[in-house]
Amino acid sequence: MRHIHARRAVLAAKLPWRQDFARWEESCVPSYCHPNLAAAYLSWARLYLAASLAKRHARPGPVLDFGAAAGELYHLLPSWLRDYEFIEENAAASAFLQTEIPGGRQRTLDSALDRHYAVVFALDSLEHNADYDQLLATLAGKLADDGLLIVSGPTESRLYRLGRRIAGFDAHYHETDIYAIEAAAAGRLERVALRRLPPLAPLFRITAWQRAA
Repeated sequence: MRHIHARRAVLAAKLPWRQDFARWEESCVPSYCHPNLAAAYLSWARLYLAASLAKRHARPGPVLDFGAAAGELYHLLPSWLRDYEFIEENAAASAFLQTEIPGGRQRTLDSALDRHYAVVFALDSLEHNADYDQLLATLAGKLADDGLLIVSGPTESRLYRLGRRIAGFDAHYHETDIYAIEAAAAGRLERVALRRLPPLAPLFRITAWQRAA
């Protein structure tokens, strides 16, 4: 909780997301800083679960964070996964990320190296894209032979949609749900781990994938 409190304070102080909410709504920044602590908890918990899956299943090596937003994931990674590269289209988020993580390197899908990364993260990002299947195929191609792809996304259940409305997020910018994304992943990779959040009535799913042995 100390880490979350400290990082929420940094984000609130340094990013003008309240004044320009439309620009930041598709990132997780408003969720990280949300005054409703239950809504904020779900956002931070996804990062912690993703980092824990990497610690358990990944080998040491470089990391690619697709749709990195403010780069909060980086601060939860172990030292052996700190060779950090990211893809982020929001210029303000990218600029902030590079001030917070001076060693981070910005990439595009084209410039990110193929068959190179120990872990590729795509957290709450693929569902924003109609071409999620092709994006997932491209990201899978960035994995080293024993690399790990970690994906998270919303279930888009009725409970999830209700929770979004209660939290004040009423825009409709998701093109798909995590089940469709996982089905696309299953056509290329083998699932090695699944976490549900919350466990009994999942609003989000976090999965880890590798090439089949």
